[in-house]
Amino acid sequence: MGQKGRVCHRWWTRGQRPPGLCDQRYTWVHLFAAVRPATGERFALVMPVVSTEAMNIFLQGFSSRPADDEHVVMVLDQAGWHRANDLRVPRNVTLAPLPPYSPELNPVERLWLYMRERYLSHRLLDDYDQVVDVCCQGWNQLTPERIRSLCSYPYIQQVNA
Repeated sequence: MGQKGRVCHRWWTRGQRPPGLCDQRYTWVHLFAAVRPATGERFALVMPVVSTEAMNIFLQGFSSRPADDEHVVMVLDQAGWHRANDLRVPRNVTLAPLPPYSPELNPVERLWLYMRERYLSHRLLDDYDQVVDVCCQGWNQLTPERIRSLCSYPYIQQVNA
């Protein structure tokens, strides 16, 4: 997520162009996140880069969240840092890669779209720190109900049943 916000749809008078800002600069942050669609629980870290080391930091932080007797299956895409040889997957986490080129199956992708439209579109953000602040504010404003409504895919509901 970053300064180059997406210009989303707005209701406006027919024949007139709605006012809106679109930043053309490129300052990015990367939000590593995991959600539990059934309950709306969540965990995220804002990172300056995507890399195997960043993914290792995320997995280490995430692995301390579940109860001692829980084992987590994390659904993720096949990005290079999700399947690198140097990846250190904690014992209480199993990574379940999705088929290639299928972001529509990844529940957290809908959260990224929601956050871009609600918090990053039609805005001019000054610098890296402001991008981080906006991403953190958007993430912290997500409610469990919103996460459940956005991330409860039918295939997940079948697995949970």
